[in-house]
Parts: sequence; C-alpha cells; structure tokens
Amino acid sequence: MTLFHTGLMEVVQRDPRYAYEAYEFLFHALHHTQKMLGREPPEVAEGEPPPPVDKRYHVSGRELAHGARELALREFGFMARTVFRQWGIQRTDDFGEMVFNLIEAGLLSKTDEDRKEDFCNVFDLDQALVQEFRMTLDEANEP
Repeated sequence: MTLFHTGLMEVVQRDPRYAYEAYEFLFHALHHTQKMLGREPPEVAEGEPPPPVDKRYHVSGRELAHGARELALREFGFMARTVFRQWGIQRTDDFGEMVFNLIEAGLLSKTDEDRKEDFCNVFDLDQALVQEFRMTLDEANEP
C-alpha cells in the first residue's frame, strides 16, 4: 500500500531512476532487517527527523541488501525480480544509491563508516530472486 510522503516525492523528483514505491519498500526492508537482527529502534513520530545514529540499531549495507532480498521474496514471491525492475532496481548497488538519496534528503542517517560501496555487488539479483527462488508446499497451499 502506497502512502504519500512529501519528502519521498521530492527524492524521486531529484533522482527519477527509482520509483516512489521502491523507496517505500526500502524503509520496510530497513525495519524488517532491524527486526530480523534484533536491532529495532524506538518508534519515531511521523514527520520527525531521524534520531542521531545509534550503533545499536545500525544496519550495514550488506545486511540491508540481504534483508531487502528476504522481504521481497516474502512479499512478491517469484515476481520479486520483475517488481524490482519496474522500480528501477537492477542490482544491489541501486539500494546504496537510494539509501544515500534518502540520507541527503534527511530521511535516513548514517555512520561515518557507511559508504555507497557497501552495497556494491552484494549478490546478483537475478540469481538471488529468480534462480534461487523456492516455494515450499505450505506456501503453495495458503489461501
């Protein structure tokens, strides 16, 4: 479900390579990854700037790329690669571009060690989302 966020729309206007929904997904993937790693930060009220970076909640580029992969497979299944392509995401490097667009817009924060290069070639999206896709029998029988 898409909810309009002015700040995200401005990011998309500045860098139209990536769809608005791709940025929304990235925020969900960040939360998913933090939860998966046991690093969930306290809730921040909507419209508030991100709190200063607290390393207890930090997620690396590699961790976020893997979390995004896992969430995409869970949410979109075999169509995950197609969805990413429609959104302009061709490789894991694109997650880094998007993250740093959000940092520049003040919608995410980073540590001094974080770099766009942390997202470079983490894995091949075609292989990770298509060739390695597996559906379990339980998933196939869900309503």
